[in-house]
Amino acid sequence: MHDAIPTVTLPGGEEIPSLGFGTWMMGEDRSAAKAEVDAVRLALDLGMTVIDTAEMYGDGGAERIVGEALKERREDAFLVSKVLPWNASYDGTIKACHASLNRLGTDHLDLYLLHWRGEHPLEDTVAAMEELKTAGRIRAWGVSNFDVDDMEELFSVADGENCAVNQVLYNLSRRGIEFDLLPWCQEHKIPVMAYSPTEQGRILQHPELIHVAKAYQATPAQVALAFLLERESVIPIPKTSNLRRLQENREAVDLDISDEDWARLDAAFPPPSRKVPLAML
Repeated sequence: MHDAIPTVTLPGGEEIPSLGFGTWMMGEDRSAAKAEVDAVRLALDLGMTVIDTAEMYGDGGAERIVGEALKERREDAFLVSKVLPWNASYDGTIKACHASLNRLGTDHLDLYLLHWRGEHPLEDTVAAMEELKTAGRIRAWGVSNFDVDDMEELFSVADGENCAVNQVLYNLSRRGIEFDLLPWCQEHKIPVMAYSPTEQGRILQHPELIHVAKAYQATPAQVALAFLLERESVIPIPKTSNLRRLQENREAVDLDISDEDWARLDAAFPPPSRKVPLAML
C-alpha cells in the first residue's frame, strides 16, 4: 500500500496533488505517440493528475497527445497549458488559448500560464487571462520562469495578485530559488511547480545521490523527487513515457529520508548563500 500523494493548496482554495506529470518533448515523434498517450493515462491512474503541457511543446503536438489521453477522462485531470510570450498580447493570449483548447479537445483549462516574459506588457496578458477566466475558458492563471522582481512587477498591475502558480526550473542541482524566490512565493501563498526535477537525468549519476538512493533501496530519481516533495507548496512535474519509471516516480512519495541523509545531499548540492539569477532550460 502506497502513501497518498500529498496535496498543495492553490490561492483559490483548491487542493491538487503535489506530484504531477510533464509533457515537454512529447508529441515530436509519431512512433512514440501511443507510449506517450499510455503514460498520460497511467499518470491519471496513479493519482498524478496535474498534467502540464504547452503550445510550444512539439509545436502543439504534446497538447494533441494529452487531448487523446484525456478522451472520456477530462474530469480526472487538472490540466495546465501555457502561452508563448510572443503570443501574449491581449488578443494573442485569447487566440492562443482557444487554439490550445482545440488541440486538447476540451472547453476549458484548469490553469493557463505565461511561459516566460516577452515584449508584451504584463497588463495586457493579465487582462486577457482575467477575460478567459470570466468566459469560463480557464479556471485560474499563472506564470512560468518569473523571478522575484518579475513577481513583484506582476503584483503591481491590475489583477496581478490573482496569479495562482509560478513554474520554474528547480531540482537538487538548481537550488537558486531557495534564497529568495521560493520564500517569496511561499509568503504570498503561490505554489511553485518544479520543471526538470532531475535536470533531464543529468544529476542521476552523482555519486552521493546514488549512495543515498541505495540506502533506501530507491532510485536516484526517486530521491531527487523526494527532495522536492519535502518542500512546502512545491509540485514537481517529471516527464517520462516509460511506464515502469512513471510507477517509480509515484513511489517517491513513500520515501522517508533521514535528516542525516538530507544533510549529505546538502553537502553534495549546496543551497544558495546569495542571490542567483533565475535559471531556465
